[in-house]
Amino acid sequence: MTLIAIEEHWILPELTDALNDLPPEARDESLAFNDLGDHQERLQDLGAGRIATMDAQGIDVSILALTPPGTQSLPAEEALRLSRTANDVAAAAVAAHPTRFRSLSTLPMSAPSEVAGELERAADLGHVGTMVYGRSGDRFLDDPAYDDFFATAAALRQPVFLHPQLPSAAVRDASYRGFDPMTDLALATFGWGWHLDAATAALRLILRGTFDRHPDLQVVLGHWGEMLLFWLDRADSLSRVGGLRRPVSDYLRTNFFITTSGMFNPALLRHALSVTSTDRLIFSTDYPFQQPTREEIDAFLGELPSDVDRRKFSSGNASVLFGI
Repeated sequence: MTLIAIEEHWILPELTDALNDLPPEARDESLAFNDLGDHQERLQDLGAGRIATMDAQGIDVSILALTPPGTQSLPAEEALRLSRTANDVAAAAVAAHPTRFRSLSTLPMSAPSEVAGELERAADLGHVGTMVYGRSGDRFLDDPAYDDFFATAAALRQPVFLHPQLPSAAVRDASYRGFDPMTDLALATFGWGWHLDAATAALRLILRGTFDRHPDLQVVLGHWGEMLLFWLDRADSLSRVGGLRRPVSDYLRTNFFITTSGMFNPALLRHALSVTSTDRLIFSTDYPFQQPTREEIDAFLGELPSDVDRRKFSSGNASVLFGI
């Protein structure tokens, strides 16, 4: 059975340098996670070492995505330059290993007028989608400045992976401080804040009418839907208040795909299947931050209800969504 993993991270050292050179108040502390263990080595490897790990896990194709926080926190001109560099590097990696890699593009979201153009250029390079975050500076992803981007993504059939990011300084000060620095950071990122931030960004896109204007737009959420799948009864009440054409849950079922991000818990799968279908679920490992073994992957695939569901989840849905 073919296995496609869609959220497999890599790093651009030049971008890391630029992010670390930002003023202290603008730096993203989550960059520290890239330095844990052998993450740097694995993130920089776009060749034999990564492919060897894929072989050991039984993964046939990895869709490469630049590791957070991307270029969104950089000044506009620098974000555009480094987004173009990242897209060129990733395209070259795919060209060198065309049967094993695909890639998601990086976009200069701090330069809204340049985003659609870079998405078009990246698509021409062969990128099969893009990865963005819920906010660039103080500008939310649902800001009207990005509507051309969403229109272009829909027209080009480029899925938009909405990845978590570090909450704003104001939100961190209000909700994620008061412990030691590492606990503060963990609470604001993988322990809770990342996922709430991404879920809020997704809800804002729905409430802004993004999918009413662009019904063909497809968005991917990691980590089993960033908690939204577990809160739809309450989120649906937003539809009436916000004047939406459909319930929030309906948008989740028709405009969003959900991926596992290496969280292979059968209980999460069972809940996901109670609110959406296997047609909307996609495999990913969140490499190298999660590194499941082949045995763990095979055991989880065995939890899918049927062979048809396993084929959809392991490769069929990704093949259709990303045109592989």
